[in-house]
Amino acid sequence: MIKSLFIPNSKYDGIRPINIYFMRLIYVLMAFVLGADVWGYIFSYSAVWQQNEAVAWSVWAAFSVLAFLGIFRTIQMIPLLLLEIVYKVLWLILVAYPLWQKDKLIGSGVEQTAFAFSLVVLPILAVPWGYVLNRIILNKPSQLSNLAK
Repeated sequence: MIKSLFIPNSKYDGIRPINIYFMRLIYVLMAFVLGADVWGYIFSYSAVWQQNEAVAWSVWAAFSVLAFLGIFRTIQMIPLLLLEIVYKVLWLILVAYPLWQKDKLIGSGVEQTAFAFSLVVLPILAVPWGYVLNRIILNKPSQLSNLAK
């Protein structure tokens, strides 16, 4: 039973079930934890929205909605995880790393965000990188479609 979690499965287009379950966990966290914070803030906001603030909260809200879709369409929503990985890693490199190098990260206003964004390791581990390379980047057909011919 446990061994089958680590064997590529035709049901999931050759992706190991462990990756599918781990990605679903990431989607659940994004949809419900992020979603609760974001939608709670949006629905309770009573002031006039500033342009950049409204853009940021709208993007976060969109992430939570698309993550909910990812729970059920796990493979099709992999690009959402890729976007999450890219923007968080870029932010860590551009904002947190220079502060950390200067020993000014701890106690700064970005410390809490840096911690939250360092959890990007979870989607990095969850994503089936071979599938991403072959199917998304190189646009190679599925091994399964070759067998059907």
